[in-house]
Amino acid sequence: MDGAVSVRGPLSVVSVGVARYLGACWKWSFAVGFGVYLCSGGWSFIYTVARTIRRDISGLWVLIRVKHIVRRYLRDRSTIPSIFAERVALHPDKPALVEEATGEVWSFSELDKRSDAVARWALEQGWKSGDVVAVFMEGRPLMVAMWLGLAKVGVEAALINFNVRKDSLLHCLEVSEAQGIVFGAELVDAVLEISGSLSGHMKLFWTGPLPAGRLPPDLPVHDLDLQLANTPQTPPPVKHNKGFNDRLFYVYTSGTTGLPKAAIVVHSRYYRIAAFGYYSFKLRPDDIIYTCLPLYHTAGNIMGVGQCLVHGLTVVIRRRFSASRFWDDCIRYKCTVVQYIGEICRYLLSQPVRPSEASHSVRVAFGNGLRPNVWEAFTNRFSVKQIGEFYGATECNCSIANLDGKMGACGFNSMILPNVYPIRLLQVDEESMELIRDRSGLCITCRPGEPGVLVGRINQQDPLRRFDGYVNQEATNKKIVHNVFQKGDSAYLSGDLMVMDKLGYIYFRDRSGDTFRWRGENVSTTEVETILSGLLNQTDVAVYGISVPGVEGKAGMAAIADSTDSFDCKTFLQEMQKSLPSYARPLFLRLSPKVDTTGTFKIQKTRLQKEGFDPRHSGDRFYFLNARAGCYEALTEELYNSIVEGKVSL
Repeated sequence: MDGAVSVRGPLSVVSVGVARYLGACWKWSFAVGFGVYLCSGGWSFIYTVARTIRRDISGLWVLIRVKHIVRRYLRDRSTIPSIFAERVALHPDKPALVEEATGEVWSFSELDKRSDAVARWALEQGWKSGDVVAVFMEGRPLMVAMWLGLAKVGVEAALINFNVRKDSLLHCLEVSEAQGIVFGAELVDAVLEISGSLSGHMKLFWTGPLPAGRLPPDLPVHDLDLQLANTPQTPPPVKHNKGFNDRLFYVYTSGTTGLPKAAIVVHSRYYRIAAFGYYSFKLRPDDIIYTCLPLYHTAGNIMGVGQCLVHGLTVVIRRRFSASRFWDDCIRYKCTVVQYIGEICRYLLSQPVRPSEASHSVRVAFGNGLRPNVWEAFTNRFSVKQIGEFYGATECNCSIANLDGKMGACGFNSMILPNVYPIRLLQVDEESMELIRDRSGLCITCRPGEPGVLVGRINQQDPLRRFDGYVNQEATNKKIVHNVFQKGDSAYLSGDLMVMDKLGYIYFRDRSGDTFRWRGENVSTTEVETILSGLLNQTDVAVYGISVPGVEGKAGMAAIADSTDSFDCKTFLQEMQKSLPSYARPLFLRLSPKVDTTGTFKIQKTRLQKEGFDPRHSGDRFYFLNARAGCYEALTEELYNSIVEGKVSL
C-alpha cells in the first residue's frame, strides 16, 4: 500500500500540470488529475481513508499528547517519584492502592510516606544511586512502596518472578548484581534453598508474618517490617541525580525458554507505557482498576499500577488470579476497569454462570493475548463495552494498541501516514525466522495479508523510539537488526510473527519459534491451540513441533490438561477433522493433569518439547494418531520403538 500511495500521488499531480500546460482550465485540469488518480487505484485509497480516518486521528492524538508530555518531563529531568509527587499533592487522601487479601487501603499520602521510609531505610543500609536491590514477593502495596522508595534515592529494584526457584533465582540475583534481597515470608523456602550459594555481601530482609524458628539461627536475615516501623516517614535527606532516561528498575522475561533476561526499564519507558494505555483506552481519573496480575511484570506493575502513580487512579491488587472470585471482587470494590493477560478471559468463560457477572460496573478490559474466538464470547457474556487489546514486550519500542475495538486485532498502523509511527512488518523465512533482504541488502516490507516479523526503528534520542535492552549486552545485540529501511539504520526485532490487513489492522500470529513445518506446510501453533482449546471447552492446550527420527520436518504434538481420565479421543478426533487440515492435526497427544504456564499464564513448552513423545519417562497418557485406522491409539513403549525405528508410517 505504501508503494501504491507514493506512485498515485505524484502521478495525479503530474497529470494536472500537463493539462494546465496544454491550456486547460483549472476545473478540467483537476478533473483530469482526479481521473488519472482513480484509474491508478485511487478508489482503494479513498476507501481506506474513509474506513480508517477516525481511528488514525485518535491514534495521532494519543501519540502527540504523549510526545508533548514526555518532552516536558525530559526537559525537567522528571522521574517516576517526582511525577507521583504531583499526584499526591493533588489528592493526598484519595485511595491509591487497595490490597484485596486484607482489605487495607493506602491513600496517596500514605503510599508516599511509606515509600519515604523505604528510601531512608535504603540509605541506612549504605546503598546509593545505581545500586541494585532484588524484590522477591507476591503482589501487594508494599511491593510498590519498595521499588518506589528505592527509586527516590536512585537505587534500582530487580523485580523477580516469585515462581522462579534454585538456579533460575540465583541467576536473576547474579545478573542484576543485586546487593540485597527483600522477600515475602511466603517465599522463605525458596530463599533458604539458595542461601548457601549467596555471596557474602548480600543483605537479606523478609516481610510478612513468619513463624518463630522458621529461619536458621546462623542465617543473617532481618525483619524489614520492624525496621520500617522504626524509620521516619519523611522525605530522604539525600537526592539522586537521575533523569527521565535513567534506569528505574529491571523486569525479567518470563523464562519460557532458557534463563530469564533482565530487561532495563528507564523512567521514561515506565511513563510512556502507562500513558499510552491511559490515553489509548480512554481511562478516567475516577476509574478504579482491578488487577490480579503479578507486579514483577510490566502488565501489572506499569500498565496497571502505573495508572495510579502517574495518573492518580485507584488500583485494587489481588495477589493471585481467581476465576471464581473475579467478578465478586469487581463488585465489592466498584471497579470500572479490569486487566487481563494470556488466558484469563478464557478461564472466566469456563466458569459456571453466576449473578455477579451481570452486576458489575466494569466498562473497560485491557490487556493482551485475547484470542479471537474468545473475544466475542467474553464481551457478550460479561457485557464489557470496550476491549483494549495491545501488543508490547517490556523492552520493545514498537508497541501497538487496538483503539476502536476491531475484533482480533492487537493494534494498527496508519495506511494514510505510515511513517508517523515507524514500525513495519518485514518478510522472514518462517522456519528459520531469518529476515529476507533485497539485492541492496535492505529488508522487505510485507504486503497486506503477508505474515512478517514486527520491528520498530530505533532512535536513542527519542524516549518513544529508544531501545534500552537488557543488562546482558549480548542479549541486547540479538534484538537489534541493522540496515533495515536504509543503510546504517537499526531497528528492534520483536521476533513475533504478525499479519496486517488492507486497513492497517495488525493481528498476532505466532511467537518466534512457534511455527513448525510438516508435510511441506507451515503450522501455526497459536492457531491450532485456539481451535483445540475451543473444541475442549477452553481447556489449556499446548501445541508444539517435535522431531521424529528419520522423518523430515516436525510432527505436531498437543499437550492437553485433563485430570478426569475420561478424555474421549474418538469424539475429539471427529471434531478436530472438521476444523483443521490434515497437516495441522497433532500426530501425538499428551494428557496431563495440567499444562505448565508462567506467572502470566503463557504456556511453557520447553520441557514438553525436550521430552518429545517418549512415554517411558512420564506418568502422563500418550496417544498416536494412526492415520490408516483413523483413530488415536495408546502410545505404548512397543509402538514408540516401532515409530523410532521407522516401522510405522506417519
